[in-house]
Amino acid sequence: MSHTIVNPDGLHDPTAFGYSHTAAIPAGTDLVFVSGQYGSGPDGMVVSTDFAEQVQQAFRNLGVALAAHDLGLRDVVQLRTYVVDVDFGKLGTIGQAVQEGCGDPLPVQTVIGVAGLAMPDILFEVEAVAARP
Repeated sequence: MSHTIVNPDGLHDPTAFGYSHTAAIPAGTDLVFVSGQYGSGPDGMVVSTDFAEQVQQAFRNLGVALAAHDLGLRDVVQLRTYVVDVDFGKLGTIGQAVQEGCGDPLPVQTVIGVAGLAMPDILFEVEAVAARP
């Protein structure tokens, strides 16, 4: 692994929610930045109006983007997720997708509730920073 994840004593355990508190990246590590991926097919159109399906597709798309750099979801250090009409159920869906895709240790993550995204049918978007030694 090209980075170190730490969940310090004195802060709650965030892993049940699908993220970690801190990540350290050593000098000399290559960083790959991935723009927001959403639940689209190859044509750019949203594959479903279902939130969970959009999350799954967005993470598949993130995997494709990372693979172009010979990286995978387990190389992700940081996620920013954007959620239309955020609620606790959606947070659980996102947490599960992160745990399944990124594994242990979980990347740091910020969930941002938004009124809307680039197209009206997009309910979820994820951007990432991945690290390679």
